[in-house]
Formats: sequence, structure tokens, C-alpha cells
Amino acid sequence: MLARCSRAASSHFFHQLRNNNNSKDAAFKFISHQSYFKAATAAAMAASPILSSQKVFPSNSVVNLDKIFRSKPCSLALAPDSPLRIEEPEYEGIRRLVLKLLLFYSKQSKSIRGANVVYRRIVSQVDRPAIYEVFNLEKTFKMTFSLLVLHMWLCLRRLKQEGKEGVEFGQYIYEIYNHDVELRVSKAGVNLLLTKWMKELEKILYGNIVAYDAAMLPEAKPDELPKVIWRNVFSDDGTTEPDDTASQAIQAYSHLCSFIAMARYVRHEASCLSLTDKEAMFSGNFMFTSLENLSSHARR
Repeated sequence: MLARCSRAASSHFFHQLRNNNNSKDAAFKFISHQSYFKAATAAAMAASPILSSQKVFPSNSVVNLDKIFRSKPCSLALAPDSPLRIEEPEYEGIRRLVLKLLLFYSKQSKSIRGANVVYRRIVSQVDRPAIYEVFNLEKTFKMTFSLLVLHMWLCLRRLKQEGKEGVEFGQYIYEIYNHDVELRVSKAGVNLLLTKWMKELEKILYGNIVAYDAAMLPEAKPDELPKVIWRNVFSDDGTTEPDDTASQAIQAYSHLCSFIAMARYVRHEASCLSLTDKEAMFSGNFMFTSLENLSSHARR
């Protein structure tokens, strides 16, 4: 269990998500864009002596990022014979009896183990160099945190489709995520005011999730998701839209525009996750779309 985050707090967090994600305007209800981006920048600067500026538009990539995520969505579940699958341990005899008495096979224990696997899938996608190379991103604390939140949202969004059971499972993932972020911040050098920064980062997570949910609503404008991704991932100051310089670059290099490509990636992964069965989601036996091959093309 976390030292600074109780089950009651996480339950309140998910209760707020369920109550607010049905309204497009809720994306801006909890905390303003400028506010949570200022907090993100401040936290990142506290965690790292140098916060590198982010590259927004690739300069030498030959990959047409505007088209690479247009393939037909498919389930992300791992095949039954995949070596990447993680199966529940099966014990027999006295060992099984002892573990059963210790509640190893209880629903809660199974959920915690499954949530750990799901979170490892998220971290695997976020920590791999490929995602930074494909979208031409600098690997800073702020950028990694933004991508971590984005992939957390993708999983939590899918789990909410399973109703109460999915939301409860998502709470376990949230607790694991919160502990991991605390370790990442501490490892980056923040020891003083850690509780304050964790609260600020929690606000950012909440604000991002609600904004992403609103951008994916059927009535949302087609350009809303790219704008949200620009604001939450690419922008240094949390601006709602690209500035004039960025707009000119989009017009000149729209086929190479990283944040539009990321919007396609997000929609693609959301569609694939919706086709991924419940067993795979609750056991963690799924993998996000690999970006390794795209990364190798981008380096050529």
C-alpha cells in the first residue's frame, strides 16, 4: 500500500471521473489548462536540473507520421502461446492449501497481481526509446510523465467499459501508478515538499484524463484530440492551440506533424483496446502496438 495515498482517496478520484466524463465542458472544470501545465513544468524542473525544450516537428524523419496509424484496429490481447503472457501460478497439495489460507487466491489478490502486470505494460510502452524517436520527443521527466498519464488514461478508459468491476480494478492500477510516480520523483532528486508535488501531479492526471475523455466524445470536433495532445504533451506552456510558428510548420510539414500522428496513435490504441477482451485486460496479457519498427525507419 502507498505511504501517502489511501484507498479512500483513490475511490474518490475514480468517483469524480465517473461523474464528470459525460460532459465535454468537464474537461476544464477541475483545473485550468494553464494551471496544471504550470504545475507540471514546476514539478519537472524540481525533479530535473535541466528541463530540455521539446522538439515538436521532426526534422529528418522520412516516416509519414500522418498515415502510420491508419491500419484496421485489432485486439491487443496476446496469443495463448505467446512467451510474453504472464499466467497465474498454479500450485498443488499443501502449498496450495497454505496459499489459499493466506488469501493468495482471493479476488483482491488476483486483482492486485493483474493490476501490476497491466501497469508494467504501460511502463514498458512509455519507457522504451521507440516512442520518443517516432514522435521526436525529448526524454525529460515532464515528457515521460505526460506519456505515462496518456497510457494510464487509455487503460482506465477501457476498464470503465466493464462497469463497476473495471473501475474497481482501475483503482488498483492507480495506486500502483501513484507509488511509481512518487519513486520517479524521488529518484529525480526531489526530497523536500514531495507531498506537495505529488498532489500537483495528481491534479494533472485528473485534468488530463477528463480532457482526453471529452476529446473522444462523439460530439467532439475532429481537431479536439490533437489540440488536447498538443496542450498536454507537446506544449511547454499549456497553450490550447499551436502558436503561429507551429501553425506554419503544420501547413508546410503536415505529413510529418508529430502531435497529429500521436492523435492517430491514440485513437488507434483506444479502438484496439475496445476490441481487447476482458480476460486480457484484467490479467495484463495484452501489449500496446509496437513502435520499434517505426522507430528504425525514423532513424534512417
